[in-house]
Amino acid sequence: MFDPVIAPSGTLLGLLQRGRGDGTLHALAAPRPEALAALNHCVLDDPRHDWQVENRSLYYARLYLDLHGGLEEIEAHLFGAEDHLDTEESRTGLALSVLGHLASYGRQDALVLLRRYAAAGTNWAWALDELALRDDDAGLRALALPVLARFPATAEGEAELAATVRDAFEPRPWRLWAEDARESVGARIRAAREQGSFDRWQRQLRPTGPRPGWSVQAVLDWAQEGHERGAELYGPAARCLVAVAGPEDRETILAAAGSGPDGARCAALHYLAESQDPAVLDLVERAVADGPRTVADAAVAAYQRMSGEAAVDRARGWIHRPDALGSAAAGTLAHRGGTQDSPLVLGALRETVRSQGPDAPALYPLVDGAGRLGIACAAPVLRHIYRETASSQLRGRTARALAATDAGFATGFAVECLWDCEETTRELAALHAETGDVRVAERLRRLAADPAEEAEVQTAVRNRIGPDLDLQV
Repeated sequence: MFDPVIAPSGTLLGLLQRGRGDGTLHALAAPRPEALAALNHCVLDDPRHDWQVENRSLYYARLYLDLHGGLEEIEAHLFGAEDHLDTEESRTGLALSVLGHLASYGRQDALVLLRRYAAAGTNWAWALDELALRDDDAGLRALALPVLARFPATAEGEAELAATVRDAFEPRPWRLWAEDARESVGARIRAAREQGSFDRWQRQLRPTGPRPGWSVQAVLDWAQEGHERGAELYGPAARCLVAVAGPEDRETILAAAGSGPDGARCAALHYLAESQDPAVLDLVERAVADGPRTVADAAVAAYQRMSGEAAVDRARGWIHRPDALGSAAAGTLAHRGGTQDSPLVLGALRETVRSQGPDAPALYPLVDGAGRLGIACAAPVLRHIYRETASSQLRGRTARALAATDAGFATGFAVECLWDCEETTRELAALHAETGDVRVAERLRRLAADPAEEAEVQTAVRNRIGPDLDLQV
């Protein structure tokens, strides 16, 4: 999947792609055809950089409801010829999730589309999971034959069916079909379930692969052998070293961390970092300076796992480095530094935005750190990140930092956040948004009454009930 092209943040499309609350508010104020065109663009061309962690489906489904939008564009997307050419889940997953939410709101046309796609579409398993949560028993039972027709009555087909039943995310349809009296349905599903259970039992008994011998050198050799065949085992190897290494083995491990072969060196560095060995910080710096990429990356990862005061103190000297170790040091100060480190964290935050942009992965700990340390003068750069980032996860964390640093948050971004695509961001807004704004009171009432809203958000809403806001739901 290619990285999505994100429109500028000041446009309606850009706001909707980012999942910002202002996207909904602007769409409702825009001409309806323009708003629906932007909405369909987002649903049919997933704008998320990481669709497995970022939420959009409920956000877009609510907007379809508010705009009284039809589903013709989604239907054409799902049942077009491309469905058989591009079988990646990411092509249709967002559209199917939106249909699922619309079905839960009572949109019968969405339910019909999901049933049709589960019967005929390439990404049928996703559609079936959506139906498992929303459809009635009769609707699910009607899908048994078209779904089972996907699995030929051969040894390979039955094995594929058993694996599909075993790994199903939502088991409800398969349980219903197992009760079917027809031999071609019920008996076949029951046999597949039994085979899946047997396969799982076999996997639990079967050794998972080669294991190291129980000596320090054997563990280091095992880590090196894994590296040579392309399997990085330094994490498991470091845990094995914890079990077998004694004080007498320290020199052997130090030698491996300083000049051993790459796989063993990575394992030794991780072990020394876990045990907070006083020599490990110098070895990490040396590995970043002279080691190959694999060793340098492992050294940085090992350092990031350290929590002692020595690691924090070293971070104050490393934070100005223009490499991965400098970024790791900035993250360490953001997470564990004291108020005296606020200027360093702020400087790293500003430099990261300037050099890497508002979507840089290195911003996540720095944004959190600005909020944790209460760096008030970080508010302007945090507001910039909030507006510009394409990641709804980073925006939510930025909103949390703004709540701790920006005196105007309650009357500004917190109001917009009530319409955000991420439930954690809506929860934050429910706790902070100024209820004197008429839009806030109405939105809180709607969230409290919405059966699709997350329980944590509704709890936050109800915690705001008081003399200043009477929520009758």
